Amino acid sequence: MSSADKNPTNVVRGLKAAIHNPNVSEEAKEHAQERLQEMSGSAELNNGHDTNRVLGGYKATLTNDRTSEEAKAHAREVLDAAGVLDFQGGTDQERDEHETRVLAGYKAALHNPNVSEAAKEHAREYLKEYNAL
Repeated sequence: MSSADKNPTNVVRGLKAAIHNPNVSEEAKEHAQERLQEMSGSAELNNGHDTNRVLGGYKATLTNDRTSEEAKAHAREVLDAAGVLDFQGGTDQERDEHETRVLAGYKAALHNPNVSEAAKEHAREYLKEYNAL
């Protein structure tokens, strides 16, 4: 089986297992780490998930009649944050609420110790652009 035929999710799992296995040499662990970084940089994978499929699921949420408005609002926020969708729909009140939630999310990111410094910088830039900082 060629590497093109392998399931990327299973490859990621195997590489992660090698990195954490005490019986694997440091050289092999370094190689596994490099391979993981190469794979995560490609459009194919994002933490073991097919990014396009995940975003497609959020897009489907927007058109599903059985989905709650809360779930649709969350899907819009995720798609907007991914740069896939600019929120255009709804009433003026819904657009205002959406913008308020987006700004609140970026403000929360600034105070969250689990958010990377790069993400915090992006949040600062976004907030400055909308005069919310």
